[in-house]
Amino acid sequence: MIDPRLAIIDERLKKIKRIISVGSGKGGVGKSMVSSALALALSKKYKVGLLDLDFYGPSSHLILNAGNLYPEEKNGILPPKINKIKFMSIIYYTKDNPSPFKGADISNAIIELLAITIWHNLDFLIIDMPPGIGEEVLNVIHFMKKNEFIIVTTPSKLSWETVRKLLLLLKEIGVPIIGVVENMKFEKNDFIKNETEKFGIPYLGEIYFDAGIEKSIGNTSMLMNTNFGKKIEEIAESIANKGSIKHGLIRHSKSFK
Repeated sequence: MIDPRLAIIDERLKKIKRIISVGSGKGGVGKSMVSSALALALSKKYKVGLLDLDFYGPSSHLILNAGNLYPEEKNGILPPKINKIKFMSIIYYTKDNPSPFKGADISNAIIELLAITIWHNLDFLIIDMPPGIGEEVLNVIHFMKKNEFIIVTTPSKLSWETVRKLLLLLKEIGVPIIGVVENMKFEKNDFIKNETEKFGIPYLGEIYFDAGIEKSIGNTSMLMNTNFGKKIEEIAESIANKGSIKHGLIRHSKSFK
């Protein structure tokens, strides 16, 4: 039996020009900070939404200081708006409780969230992906057909090994890849840049470890004034102008040429 919610998902997403998932394949690389800062940077010029799908450790609401904002029910769910960003998160349903989703539960939760959320017109929808390369990633790719990926890694060879597997998966199934962001860098080293280029994927830039990041959580103005925030703004500008890589070609969004 076909799930009727699947047709609704397409309807919910049809007015969104670009959907960008920020993934890593593993946790602890600063994926949520990159997702949130990217949404903040793009929101200065464009209509932006941010969807936190990290079932195991949602944190975008803390970064944006969205704790007192809640969705509105009106023929579906209308995301609250903070810093000009339409924001939706799994946290609104799990609260502060652990969410040990498995298999079919994960698929069902993703379908439900995508089916009930009304985004209206957006230039960009940024998705903070959960870690891993399992059910969650495959579901998002399957249900959100316009998806493009930004991959976040640290300089660690261990981090890259996991990221490499995610890149292989995305390339194998033909998902557009915008590029790789190297986060939390301590010293000059071209390992990640060289490995990324071997894949034929753009290296979007390196972000050195910024001690001011922790203090900026919950203060978006402070966040975007850090070296981290300024670098993300550069990356955001590049993303808006250049498009994504698919099968060795640049895929552009006409609206952002």
